[in-house]
Amino acid sequence: MDLQAILDDIHDSLSPRRGEGRVADYIPQLAHVDPKKFGIAVVTVDGAVHLAGDAQEPFSIQSISKVFTLTLALGKHGEAIWKRVGREPSGSAFNSIVQLEYEGGIPRNPFINAGAIAITDLVLAGHTPKEAIGEVVRFMRYLADEDDIIVDQDVARSEQATGFRNFALANFLRSFGKLDHAAELVLGVYFHQCALAMSCRQLARAGLFLANSGVNPLTGHRVVSHLRARRINAMMLTCGHYDGSGDFAYRVGLPGKSGVGGGILAVAPGKASVAVWSPGLNDNGNSLLGSLALEMLAARTGWSIFGA
Repeated sequence: MDLQAILDDIHDSLSPRRGEGRVADYIPQLAHVDPKKFGIAVVTVDGAVHLAGDAQEPFSIQSISKVFTLTLALGKHGEAIWKRVGREPSGSAFNSIVQLEYEGGIPRNPFINAGAIAITDLVLAGHTPKEAIGEVVRFMRYLADEDDIIVDQDVARSEQATGFRNFALANFLRSFGKLDHAAELVLGVYFHQCALAMSCRQLARAGLFLANSGVNPLTGHRVVSHLRARRINAMMLTCGHYDGSGDFAYRVGLPGKSGVGGGILAVAPGKASVAVWSPGLNDNGNSLLGSLALEMLAARTGWSIFGA
């Protein structure tokens, strides 16, 4: 299988549709991103790297960061985290306040905003916000095996200035006794983790341990146990695309996590880690072109976990 040829063909086929969808302009800094950007990166478990389009350009990974903070929280607190968040698809918008109130302050899963804020609270335990942000950045650099991954401070400030709904969610959590730290401290970390800037290539490398039973094949280091990698992948499959998770599983058939910056990280267990980026979003807040690219990739490679 010529992966590079497949990527080039997918990129060329979809390039005429660059710019479709709506950029997440409710975060002012993201409104300035060129909607016609489009990149794809595939890193296989044997270390081969295949790129197409704007795969080397950093972008704001936004909610894709939730996969990695979940991994950190599991490492610090183990299965006890599930006392704070559930493991079920939400069926509601990623920033729903109604659902959180209805369910007594227990977010449905760690990938909707309320759940990710609860997870960030656990990552913050024992740290100042600055230390927690540093831990997240170091973890991403460790996974990608690159030292130039940074937080885009302009995006972080933009989110801090306009994240009123996230402040409401955090205060709801606090009112139900589900946050140990003040809302503004937790959100300071949360906004910075979402503002991480990474390229498709870096993101695919960072997610590779999930494709290789918890071991980073680039370094040989075990990041998580085989069981934990499997469970994180399960969460990505069922909850990684908000209320579009079922449709993504139906069309693509791979564990994946999207972000409103237009990125998607997908995992083909035993085979590869894939990252795509196209800023235009569909109605569920997931990359429109990125989702199509992953559907085409899964079809041409037979990588769907449900069979070729």
